[in-house]
Amino acid sequence: MKKVILKVILYVIILLLSLELLVRIFHLHNERPERYLDEYGVEKWVPNQKGYSVTGNRKQNVGEYRINNFGFNSVYDDYIVSKDSIEVAIIGDSFIEGFHQNYTNSISRKVEKKITDIKVLEFGYAGYNLSEEFNLIQSYEHLFKDIDKVFIYMRYTDDLTVGEYKVSSRLSLNTPLNRLLKKSKLIVYAKDIGLFDPVKNKITSTINFVKRVKPNPKVEVNNDSIYLANFKKLVKTYNYNKEKNVLLLDYSLCSKDFLEYLRSNDFKSINFNSDFKKDSRPKTLIYDQHWNNLGREIIANEIVEYLKKENLK
Repeated sequence: MKKVILKVILYVIILLLSLELLVRIFHLHNERPERYLDEYGVEKWVPNQKGYSVTGNRKQNVGEYRINNFGFNSVYDDYIVSKDSIEVAIIGDSFIEGFHQNYTNSISRKVEKKITDIKVLEFGYAGYNLSEEFNLIQSYEHLFKDIDKVFIYMRYTDDLTVGEYKVSSRLSLNTPLNRLLKKSKLIVYAKDIGLFDPVKNKITSTINFVKRVKPNPKVEVNNDSIYLANFKKLVKTYNYNKEKNVLLLDYSLCSKDFLEYLRSNDFKSINFNSDFKKDSRPKTLIYDQHWNNLGREIIANEIVEYLKKENLK
C-alpha cells in the first residue's frame, strides 16, 4: 500500500511538472505587471515592465504591453508636455489601458496616425473608476494643466459606485504568497481559465451562510440615483474642467436622468455606441468584453472627429 501511495504521489508530481512545462512552452499564461502606489498616492503599474497579456484558454488573444517610466502602457518613456505643442490625454480603465492589443497599435497610436501633429498620452489602468481617474488628474495637476484636451472613458454601470476616492483593495493582493504563486505559470493559467472558481464560489457561499447574509427583497436600491449623486459629488470635489475634459461614454448604458444632467449642465461627451451600431461586425474580443481592433479603431475615429470639430489638430 505504501508503494502505491508513493507511486501516485510521484505520478502526480510528474504530471504537474509536465503541465507546467507545456504552459510555459506554449506561453498559455497571462503575464501581469506589478502594481504600486506612487508618491502622489496614485495607483499605477510599477514602471519599466514588459510582457504579454493572454486571453482565453487557447490564446484567443495576445497583446504585448510596455509599462513606461510613468507607470502606464505606452510607447513613450516619459510624459513631457509643452505649451508650444498639442498634447491630448486619454484616461480610463482596462479598455483604455490596452493590454488586449500590442502597445504599438493602441487607441492613442491610432489617433496619432490620423492627426500627425499631436501627441496622445495614455493613462489607462485596469480597475480605475471615475474617482480614481479624477484623483489622477488632480494629483498630477502640474502635468494636466498644459494638456490641451482630456478624454475620460467612463462605464456608467461600473465607474460611479463610489462618490469619493479611496485607495483600492487591489494592492492588498500584492502579497509575498501571491507573488510566490505567480512563479508557477500553471497556477496562473488555471486561475485565468476559471479552474478555481467553483472552489472560490463555494467558500464565499459558505461564509455568507455562516454570517447569514441574505438579500432583503423588501429593499429596492435605485442605482441610477446613486450614480448621479456620486457623479455630482465627484465633479464638485475635483473641480471638473468642462472646457478641457470630454467624457467617452456608451449612452445605451446611461440613465435618461444622467444624460439629461450632462446636457443641461454643458458637459462635453462622446457617444461611441452610435458608431458601434452602424457596423454589424463584432467590436469585442472572443470570450472577453474588451474592444477588439475594430472597436478600438471606432473609438479612435470618434476622438479624431471630435478634435477636428474643436479645431484641435
